[in-house]
Amino acid sequence: MKDQKPMDFYEAYYKLLEQQKLLIDDLDYSILDRIKPTLQKIGDISNSVVSIFDLYKKNHAFHSSKLGLIMGYSFEEVDNGGEHFIDNKIHPDDFTVLMQNGLTLFKLFFNFSTDEKLNHKLVSEYRIMNAAGNYVRIIEQQQVLELDNKGNLWLALGIVDISPNQQNMHERIKSELINFRTGSIIPFSETREDITIKLTKRETEVLKLVKDGYLSKEISDKLAISMHTVNTHRQRVLEKLGVNNSMEAVMLASKLGLI
Repeated sequence: MKDQKPMDFYEAYYKLLEQQKLLIDDLDYSILDRIKPTLQKIGDISNSVVSIFDLYKKNHAFHSSKLGLIMGYSFEEVDNGGEHFIDNKIHPDDFTVLMQNGLTLFKLFFNFSTDEKLNHKLVSEYRIMNAAGNYVRIIEQQQVLELDNKGNLWLALGIVDISPNQQNMHERIKSELINFRTGSIIPFSETREDITIKLTKRETEVLKLVKDGYLSKEISDKLAISMHTVNTHRQRVLEKLGVNNSMEAVMLASKLGLI
């Protein structure tokens, strides 16, 4: 993964986004005109960087005027640095994991219900180089802002702040997927090389069927095992993954490549 180049990640993003089949006739761009002043005001008051990424046009539709300034860069440096100026300042180790997490997040969201898409956000803390040439830790929140009328991801909201944790610059990226309606949190920073969780063949079969929407009774009939056995497998999966419910188990197992 470390050998993967930044442009490889961008190309993977764009290919993934094309799977949604967004159509211009389904998108109401007047929404942007209505919300931009509010987001600019939020950025000014909070001294945060607020941005909107357009998944149809594959570019930033908006960013508050403080972009780059919280790291000490001038407007001219940001404007002349191109679309990926800020990305190029991210610590190389953190960038790799950050981009991989982003790809995994999109894949998960594609399988979410409309309600689930609007209820989750990814919160990441990582290192980025400021204008003085020193790394600082920032916190970035990403969540869906608007869907099209078919439930496809269209506009994504990003908010960036300086992290209060500036003590250990050797600490790598930390990411969590948060359901802000229920409060459930799933760690999102593991790389596949770090994975030690192993599910049995039967546990994997049961979890795949849960992911496909089958109830315990239906899984029991499909696999020709008792409901008690099905529920035992489900409980063991929750314990192995360290999650609270089947939805979290499916999301984490998908992220880890276990199903």
